[in-house]
Amino acid sequence: MEYITAAPDMADAIYNVLHTTIKTVYPKYYPKEVADFFCKHHNREHILDGIASGNMGVLMDGNVIAGTGCFDNNHITGVYVLPCYQKKGFGTQIMDSLETKIIQKYNVSILDASLPAVCLYENRGYKTVGHGIYELENDVKLVYEIMEKKLVSG
Repeated sequence: MEYITAAPDMADAIYNVLHTTIKTVYPKYYPKEVADFFCKHHNREHILDGIASGNMGVLMDGNVIAGTGCFDNNHITGVYVLPCYQKKGFGTQIMDSLETKIIQKYNVSILDASLPAVCLYENRGYKTVGHGIYELENDVKLVYEIMEKKLVSG
């Protein structure tokens, strides 16, 4: 497995990782409107913006993009692993790569954790520092944890 910087020709495969993961995992934790919101949010334009920033990467398993991660400054903005690769250390490898980049400029990493990911982040030393609520259609609320971790170099 190798984590590399995403390139524009990977946009369709990244889209597939995001949407497959969201449509498979999120309905177990959230109402349909939340999964729909995340699928709309992670559109091709958003993915191409992430790639253009240079802050989006992909975890390769041979020729397959098994997962993706992105950050903005010290904010991890997304970590997604295809369901068939989950619980095998792929998310950990993506997080290791993101934190390695963030620690070059910042002492703290922050993220907004979806309910299915909270335990992964807690196991990595992240602490909940707040709760977010985002109002969606049909009076549905997206609830998430705001988490941070103090990063220590070397």
